[in-house]
Amino acid sequence: MSFSNLFRKKSIAQIQQDAASGYSDAEIIAGDPKLRKTLGVVDLTSFGIAAVIGAGIFSTIGNAAFDGGPAVVFLFIFTAIACAFSAFCYAEFASMIPVAGSAYTYSYASFGELVAWIIGWDLLMEYAIGNIAVAISWSDYFTGLMRGYRVRIPEYLTMDFLTARRGFATVTDLLASGNTLAQIEAMTDIGPAYNAYLAWTGAPVLFGGVHLVCDLPALAITVIITTLVFVGIQESKRASNIMVALKLAVIFLVIVLGAFYINPENWSPFAPNGAAGVLKGVSAVFFAYIGFDAISTTAEECKNPRRDLPRGMLYSLIICTVLYICVALVLTGMVNHKTLQVGDPLAYVFGPNGVDISWVSRVIAVSAVIAMATVLLVFQLGQPRIWMAMSRDGLLPKIFSSIHPRFKTPWFSTIVTGFVVAIPSLFMNLKEVTDLTSIGTLFAFILVCAGVLILNESQPEVERRFKTPYINSKYIVPALLILIWAAFFVFKREAVNNFFSITDPTDATLGAWEVFSHKIPLWLYILSTPVLAVVCFRKNLSLIPVLGVLSCGYLMTELGITNWLRFSLWLVAGLILYFVYGYRHSKLNERTLEG
Repeated sequence: MSFSNLFRKKSIAQIQQDAASGYSDAEIIAGDPKLRKTLGVVDLTSFGIAAVIGAGIFSTIGNAAFDGGPAVVFLFIFTAIACAFSAFCYAEFASMIPVAGSAYTYSYASFGELVAWIIGWDLLMEYAIGNIAVAISWSDYFTGLMRGYRVRIPEYLTMDFLTARRGFATVTDLLASGNTLAQIEAMTDIGPAYNAYLAWTGAPVLFGGVHLVCDLPALAITVIITTLVFVGIQESKRASNIMVALKLAVIFLVIVLGAFYINPENWSPFAPNGAAGVLKGVSAVFFAYIGFDAISTTAEECKNPRRDLPRGMLYSLIICTVLYICVALVLTGMVNHKTLQVGDPLAYVFGPNGVDISWVSRVIAVSAVIAMATVLLVFQLGQPRIWMAMSRDGLLPKIFSSIHPRFKTPWFSTIVTGFVVAIPSLFMNLKEVTDLTSIGTLFAFILVCAGVLILNESQPEVERRFKTPYINSKYIVPALLILIWAAFFVFKREAVNNFFSITDPTDATLGAWEVFSHKIPLWLYILSTPVLAVVCFRKNLSLIPVLGVLSCGYLMTELGITNWLRFSLWLVAGLILYFVYGYRHSKLNERTLEG
């Protein structure tokens, strides 16, 4: 095996030829193996809105407003611009390579097979863990909604096994310390431990003393959404459009009705905690935008992908940004921003602590359940198409790319995706690893932005229906980096000193290695930025993709060394699978041997 073979690239023409011929499907299902082309620009925009507007607008926006005050609207604008850097690059790739697979397919053309496998493996983790987290979150919203209508689902059917067992242990320790159950129920610092205790003690005990505790609503919504995705893209499109229309109607209701209850005094001061308070929510707000890229996986089901995919991505990003800004202004105008650190800020401002319009709170609760379902739908739709693209290239078994003769969907990949999401969401607590979704997404964003830079130089002749606007970064990027560092040394000298220190001023118990290890990602980022600045100066790179690499790279450093280690372990597992199976069965490898 030659080292150079690992970075064999697929030409754009070959990628399109393999996709058009249903390369690996012909040996599995007779007849026309192609996916059904049914999506237009409205459908794609709807999918983008469905993916982006979920828990972010129903929960994250409250915490961000609490820290930043009304000025949090600037954070949404800045974050939208940062996302737009990546969105431009995704749009350019989609216009060049209108093929399923998203960042996996784009990396195959720009970086080669090994990097394509890595990003494909990364996307599988991102979508799977993200969907599990969404299913669990949907279950929480749904059970809360049912309690509001006096329908109580048994606690042992609404949470995972680990949460229930840990909650039981916590409450048992408190009881041993002399507290009563009534006192424990009134405690606000133990989170869901009391409900978890009730779930554990109320659960049926199976053979071997195993308690039957599972998140049944999470399983139910996963089965429903997976079935919808399996049946067809037409049905998924209709369901998404209907749910998005309902979701947008509720958000418009909040904006219009809330505008009549705005007290301008709540907007003063506009930035009560200064720039630091606004920027405190940068990571959470950024992750509220993740999802617009998922629609690129449906490229082969678009009527006119070269034209409509770029429009769908950018339209959805613009619409969501406008909605986020309007909702943030309404919320901070209706009540003081200091009261918005709650899990359901939209329902809160219309509840007893706000303007007290109870029917609106109930409508918002229903809308939150719908919003989370649309997020699950889009990502559950995207993941099987990545399996399909990797299988079509020979990196996964052929059955993963087989198309159902009637429904025209990647049926086996859809079923596998359903099991991968449904079973963990039924029993597992993934709060500790959900940041893997974020680090995986940011990694994909970086490769897509870098891929545009590579193809701009290596294949400038390829037709691009959408072109990222070119601005020469020769002087802008070096000057920008110098200004940022100068500002930090002048205005944030204490933060700079803490960064170079081997002790943590907030936690004296941490050792030197523990303090340093958590700074490793940022050190790597700092050391790489001058290199990128030099390349920009010498190669006259396009500014927008470079800013995408810089902004996403910085956000990856904010996720901590623990998530980097988990991410690295996942990639190592993927590399093992690649060398055991993928490299040996690669279609490019077969063509090389035949040649």
